[in-house]
Amino acid sequence: MKVLKFGGTSVGSAESIRTVIDIIGQEREPGSGLVVVTSAMSGVTNLLAEMATNAAAGQEFTAQLAELESRHFDAVKQLLDIPHQNPVYTRLKIYFNQLEDLLQGVFTLRELTAKTRDHILSFGERCSTLLLSRLALQHFQEVLFVDATEVIKTDSSFGQAKVNTGLTDLLIRNLVTENAGKILLVTGFIASNDAGQVTTLGRGGSDYTAALFGAALQATEIQIWTDVNGMMTADPRLVKKAFSLPELTYTEAMELSYFGAKVIYPPTMIPAFLKRIPIVIKNTFEPTFEGTFIRHDVKANNNLPIKGISSISQISILNLQGSGMVGKAGFSGRLFSLLAREQINVILITQSSSEHSITFAVQPEAAEKAQKLIIQEFELELLAQKLDAPVIEGNLAILAIVGENMKQTPGMSGRLFNALGRNGVNVRAIAQGSSEYNISVIISATDLAKAMNAVHDAFFTQFNKTLHVFCLGTGQIGKTLFNQLQQHGDYLQQNNSIQVKIAGISNTRQMLFNSDGLTLDTWQQQLEQHGEPADLAEFVARMKSMNLPNCVFVDNTASPQPIVCYGDVFKANISIVTCNKIGNSGPYSQYKKFKDTARKHGVDFFYETNVGAGLPIIRTLKDLMSSGDRVQKIEAILSGTISYIFNNFKGYVSFHDVVKTAQEKGYTEPDPRDDLSGKDFMRKILILARDAGYPMEAEEVQIENMLPQACLDAQTVDDFYAALKAEDAYFNNLKQQAESSGKVLRYIGKLDNGQASITLQMVDESHPFFSMSGSDNIIAFTTDRYRERPMVVKGPGAGAEVTAAGVFADLINVGAN
Repeated sequence: MKVLKFGGTSVGSAESIRTVIDIIGQEREPGSGLVVVTSAMSGVTNLLAEMATNAAAGQEFTAQLAELESRHFDAVKQLLDIPHQNPVYTRLKIYFNQLEDLLQGVFTLRELTAKTRDHILSFGERCSTLLLSRLALQHFQEVLFVDATEVIKTDSSFGQAKVNTGLTDLLIRNLVTENAGKILLVTGFIASNDAGQVTTLGRGGSDYTAALFGAALQATEIQIWTDVNGMMTADPRLVKKAFSLPELTYTEAMELSYFGAKVIYPPTMIPAFLKRIPIVIKNTFEPTFEGTFIRHDVKANNNLPIKGISSISQISILNLQGSGMVGKAGFSGRLFSLLAREQINVILITQSSSEHSITFAVQPEAAEKAQKLIIQEFELELLAQKLDAPVIEGNLAILAIVGENMKQTPGMSGRLFNALGRNGVNVRAIAQGSSEYNISVIISATDLAKAMNAVHDAFFTQFNKTLHVFCLGTGQIGKTLFNQLQQHGDYLQQNNSIQVKIAGISNTRQMLFNSDGLTLDTWQQQLEQHGEPADLAEFVARMKSMNLPNCVFVDNTASPQPIVCYGDVFKANISIVTCNKIGNSGPYSQYKKFKDTARKHGVDFFYETNVGAGLPIIRTLKDLMSSGDRVQKIEAILSGTISYIFNNFKGYVSFHDVVKTAQEKGYTEPDPRDDLSGKDFMRKILILARDAGYPMEAEEVQIENMLPQACLDAQTVDDFYAALKAEDAYFNNLKQQAESSGKVLRYIGKLDNGQASITLQMVDESHPFFSMSGSDNIIAFTTDRYRERPMVVKGPGAGAEVTAAGVFADLINVGAN
């Protein structure tokens, strides 16, 4: 025999109730009986509780009672044939009259006892089960409505009654034996004591009713029909990537349920666990989905080191500490016995090994009561200053990872805390059982959604890690980056397991945010139509307040303004990817502060494009030094602009025309003098020197100026070009000198023994920089290992495509960490 339980949403509307009837028909085996346990219609129990509270406060409840009647009567009209409606109306009306009398008594006395409250709440299940049983009679023969108060017997702990399992088992078996082959429609949640007074089974009571019937009848399985596809890896309202789990052990399911997974209530599983009866969580609204099986014989899945991430969104903790606790036998027992006597449920406990402090978590509404009880109980210790006054901390949450396979898998704690740490989630307390089925952490409630997503990405590697990217700058590099992300997004997900979502965009005029990610093929239209006025400080503040996991701040500008924000971004545990050279080429103290702050907060600071656009120059230098090699000398052409200019400054073409063409191709800075004066080159060689370990300032880089003074003194870019044209003879003379001696002009930077310089040189064909083309950059590393033949990196060093590709590569590197 099977036992089916349908939750409130499953019987919440006429349409869903019809679905329940279909499911009953599919699950019933020919010639066999079936037990169907039903909850109150969705929202009804809360409505009944509210009516009771209002009545006790002397407030009106008749409008809510009329709403309750109307909802059930409307369902009768929609579901039952007209000849069958009147008997149901009559029985429902009797229930509502009894309910009204109870509420009127509460209203008159201004008193609501736990016993009366249980009686009032019982009408939700009675009404829904009666309605379902009468509808079932139209489709099946041999249907019986069962009021569970007649067969489930408890003590008189109203609100959370304890079941007399021996007597209950006997009554259930007798009921089924006397009604063999029938479909029994049973009220969930409610029971009765020895005096016949109505009791309730507490939270998840309908699930518990189903488990009691299943255990008493040794059912083949217990099906819990709800509104989700089984138990999931995380709360889908917080984690959109959460997916259904095919199977769980009883222990795993209880751990997940205890820490907030509301699909099933932990005590439900105890009767099933003792009898090893499988429990199946299924979705009423998607009945063909397999759901989640909970059973004892679950095989380990090495691909899933954990089974799920659960949470409690609001808890408070109390911290008790003092020298009087150290070595004091029975202190913990005294404390927790006190809380147990007062019915205060302790969710989590952690104690320091020195026994100097105990921290425990409770529901927020119980925190002040617990604090007062502790102060009363330990009054003498507090007066003697052997114990500090207990302190309450609120607005906290619990996150727990659960899985039996955790104890066979090394590094579970490390992976958990790395995911939390990289996202700036501070752990207030930690608890882990000796069974290693559960690691629980207490964190700020405001960080819960971010933490859940970050941890889910860390453990369920078959799904893509999501980077939430906030981009400054929508010029050529920014636009090109968005195009590349759009074109290669699928490849990135399939081959790197990374999904990039552009959660924010800003230029100097407008900014736009979307935590779900902006659509990259229409981002310009979205920004123009829905953007708000740009404000850099507000952009950073909004990025931080969105509190998304795995955030990256991308600076695709050449402006000094974003640099001021870098420190705050790092402190918010957000990584930075930048092609903006100004930050790292400013004062050395600023460069070092960025590095130190990023390291302190466990985030990435990638700036590969500061030096060679898309070329792996910074990474190569870092790898050389990380492997223990020592840099002796660096020689480089690190300006794609100047490289392009001198590679094309030959024949009859003028220097003016080559520079103009370079700017039109997007190779130069907005003011070409930033390139030709060596200023941009200086920034790059300075960054290299600093990454090589030299605390160098900009003024220490010796620069040979290639431009005549008149060009440098020009007021505008147009004036500069006019002055450049006037100096044609000067540049032609340089070109002729080089050509006449079989050499070429090269603007070369050098770092040698801590000294940096940039000079215009004429090199012959024996020099590695002689053969250059286009906008190529080239760098030669002479190190202890590469002494005889330097390591050379060469390739395009300018242009939006290669620079955007470098930013793209840095994003991938962030995602890999």
